Amino acid sequence: MSAIVLSSPDQQLTKKLAEMKSFLERRIKLQEEEVNSLRSFLEVVDSLLAERSFRQVEIGPETQALAKTIAKPSAPSNSIPIMTTSGVAIASIIIDGDGMHVVPDHSVRLDSNSPPLRAFLLGKVLDPMQTKDREAASSGAIPPESILSYDLAQEDGYLKAIHIKNCGDDRRVLELKNAIRWTLRRMYEKIPGKK
Repeated sequence: MSAIVLSSPDQQLTKKLAEMKSFLERRIKLQEEEVNSLRSFLEVVDSLLAERSFRQVEIGPETQALAKTIAKPSAPSNSIPIMTTSGVAIASIIIDGDGMHVVPDHSVRLDSNSPPLRAFLLGKVLDPMQTKDREAASSGAIPPESILSYDLAQEDGYLKAIHIKNCGDDRRVLELKNAIRWTLRRMYEKIPGKK
């Protein structure tokens, strides 16, 4: 049997087709990741809609003053405050390389068994991210040491801190920050006499 010899134009066409295929596969993977991220955001929105009544939010002078204060440029910081809509500081997110630490304000006691924390942040955000990372590590897409991990620090039933390692890319960090902010605000609202 004789081998088929491709002419130079055929070789170039084959090479271009292989490059095109590789490009399309990469683009499809990126689009699938974006769709998954959008689905996660949609779940957050669905949860918000399910938990909240469709009430009007009144923007009072205190909130307007706070918005003006926040809008002023400040020095870059690795600490991001989490505030209620009325301006009460409830926690800080401290970004530390590829990790983040969530530390409630010393004056706030957040129940570590609260459904927003257990059912939403852990059950719908952190655990699925960790599972996705484990699957990616088992397929060789990421090294095992890059798997997201987290730890809750609790004392007497109250949340003292959340430590998250290997947060991932900027998109996932943003998703985590938004989910943490939403969770802690809901936990604060569940404190008797707060809202």
